[in-house]
Amino acid sequence: MIFSQILTLAAKEFRDRMRNRWVLAVALVFTVFSLVITYFGAAQQGQIGLRSLEFTIASLVSLVIYLIPLIALLLGFDAIVGERERGSLDLLLALPISRLELLLGKYLGLAAALTLSTLAGFALVALLLYRQFGWPGLLPYGGFMFSSVLLGLAFLSLAVLVSVLARERTRASGLAIALWFFFVLVFDLLLLGGLVATGGRYGGDAFAYLLLLNPADVFRILNVFSLDDLRSLYGLDSIVPPALAKPWLMMLVMLGWIVAPLLLARWRFRA
Repeated sequence: MIFSQILTLAAKEFRDRMRNRWVLAVALVFTVFSLVITYFGAAQQGQIGLRSLEFTIASLVSLVIYLIPLIALLLGFDAIVGERERGSLDLLLALPISRLELLLGKYLGLAAALTLSTLAGFALVALLLYRQFGWPGLLPYGGFMFSSVLLGLAFLSLAVLVSVLARERTRASGLAIALWFFFVLVFDLLLLGGLVATGGRYGGDAFAYLLLLNPADVFRILNVFSLDDLRSLYGLDSIVPPALAKPWLMMLVMLGWIVAPLLLARWRFRA
């Protein structure tokens, strides 16, 4: 594996995303939504403007869980299948590069675009928090932004896996949307429904560990447990056992969600 060829492919993929202004559009969406939520998130309680740091992060956690997985899936679903439909995949594979180098180059280029747009979108809120709370306020917000990037990379890995598995762009886009519905909207409902249906007799002890099967829930636990006030706000003190209340452990789980789909994609793309 030649890293210079991977970086060349990644740079081309990143330039393509920059050329069609994809990064600018996503950054603008994040900026607008994050500012609106930061300033008007407490409007129902009759307050406007920056409140506590914990309240700001809690509001943005919901925004990230809905938006970033969708953006990452839409960004990466045609990474391979799109090249295959355009007939350019065979041309790329005819070059002196391996399939693994092509896969990693595509992923790293898309990851750079997604990371840049995410950080740029949250930068203005970071500036406001710095003016309000100083450097102590930026530290937990920096952790929040870092975990947001990891969440995006996890769903980007799933998108690349879908792109390798699908034979047509339409099927890949359908699978990507289905994944978003499942992980963001359906997964938690299924778990809660199962608990309620069984009266809590089955799966109650394993409930917290089942949450690790969803990267969106891992992101939620990671950020909620980073701030004391948020734990009580979300009520996760009574749900998540102390064994999982460790940010470094949740970070490792999230890294697993980034690596595992890529390994599956590599295996399937090589076959």
